[in-house]
Amino acid sequence: MKRKINTVTKHPLLGRVSCQGKRPSAERGRLTLWRGLGILLLFFLLATYNASAQDEPEYRMEIGGGLGLAAYEGDFNGNPLKGMQPMAAVLAKYKMNPRMAWSSQLGLGKLKGSSKDVETWYPVLNDNPVDFSTSVTSFTVRYEYNFWPFGTGKEYLGAQPLTPFIAIGAGLAFAGKPELKGLPSPESPQEPLYPAHQPESAVAFLVPIGLGVKYKVADRLNLTAEWMMHFTGSDKLDGVKDPYGIKSSGMFKNTDCYSTLQLSLTYDIWAKCKTCHNDKE
Repeated sequence: MKRKINTVTKHPLLGRVSCQGKRPSAERGRLTLWRGLGILLLFFLLATYNASAQDEPEYRMEIGGGLGLAAYEGDFNGNPLKGMQPMAAVLAKYKMNPRMAWSSQLGLGKLKGSSKDVETWYPVLNDNPVDFSTSVTSFTVRYEYNFWPFGTGKEYLGAQPLTPFIAIGAGLAFAGKPELKGLPSPESPQEPLYPAHQPESAVAFLVPIGLGVKYKVADRLNLTAEWMMHFTGSDKLDGVKDPYGIKSSGMFKNTDCYSTLQLSLTYDIWAKCKTCHNDKE
C-alpha cells in the first residue's frame, strides 16, 4: 500500500506552502451534498419570504364616501378654484389589478357665480350684474390608472402604500333650476340686445378628467385626495345660455364646467380566492 506523501514548498511571495494530494472521493461527495442542501435552503427561504409578503388577500372592490368643494366655471367665472361650494359623494371601485380600477361615483353639490367681476364684456350684463346659485347632482363612471401598484405590499409583491393616479370617465349631470338675481326681465327695454332667459333645470353629458394621490391608511382602508375637472355639454348650469345671443356649435364649445377638490375614504371588500386557479373566481 502506497503512503500519501505531503510535500512542503517555499513560495517566493507566500512563504511555506503545504501541498497535499487530491481529497478522497468520499470527502468530495460530502461537500457536494452540503452545497446542494445549502442551495435548497436558499430556495426555501426565498419561497417563505414571498409567501409571507403575500399572506394578505387581495380585494376586488372599495366602497366609501367623500367630502370636498365644487367650483363653477363658465360665463360668470374663469377661475376653476374661485367661489367653491360644499359637495359630497358616495363611491364604489372595482379593482382590475393593483394598477387599474373602474370607479363609479354619485355626487351632490352646489354651484355659485356672478357676472360682477368677470373680465369678459357681455351685452346688458355689465350694467346689470347677474348672480346665480344652483344644485348639481352627477353620476360618473371613470377609469383610474395608478403610477405604481397600490397596496400594503403584503397582498401583492411590490405594491406601494402611496401612489399618484390619473382618471378619465363619462357620466351625466343634473342641474336644478338656478336662482337668478339681476337678470333683465322680458319687458326690459334692452331686450333686443340681450334675449331674456327663463331659468330652467338642465341635464348634461359629463366628462370628468383629473388626477390625485392614494394612500393606504391601513390594510383595508384607503385615503384619496383628488382634483377633477368636469366638462359638461350644457350652457344652462348658470341659467344663462349664450350671453352674446349667438348660438354655438360643438359638444363642449362655450359650455359650462365645474371642478371638484375631494377627499374620500374607502374600505376594501370582496377578497379574492387565494386557492383558486382562475383569477376571476
